[in-house]
Amino acid sequence: MTQKYAGYQVDTNQVHYVRKNITFADIGTTVSLGWVPPKATMIRGGVHITTAFDAGAKTLDIGFRNAPGGETDDPNAYATLLTVAAVGVIPTDEMASTTPVALSEGAEITCSLVSIGAVAGAAVAWMEYLVDNDGDLTA
Repeated sequence: MTQKYAGYQVDTNQVHYVRKNITFADIGTTVSLGWVPPKATMIRGGVHITTAFDAGAKTLDIGFRNAPGGETDDPNAYATLLTVAAVGVIPTDEMASTTPVALSEGAEITCSLVSIGAVAGAAVAWMEYLVDNDGDLTA
């Protein structure tokens, strides 16, 4: 496994996370929050909107791509069309679905924004996960 796919993991049992600051300049692109390690179990996440996004539909998706374990890319696996039009913390809305929450070989966690014509907006998107430090998790 290359370092690219290694993901962040410390050797103690604690909640890990990936995060990324995003702004209106990221609209229309897929932003990488980072990589999670093999057998990472996604548990929660969301977006903290610090400056409301203006204009257009104003939504955000959170998902994953490039999973070397064979899981199919899913750009909205964890959050679909979260409204980013107002300041606040918005939790993911798809965590109870049948989406793989344990990624067998890790994956790149992503988010994408839609807000046509926005000239303002800033937020922090994040996903939290557990790691398999004691070897008893299955993906």
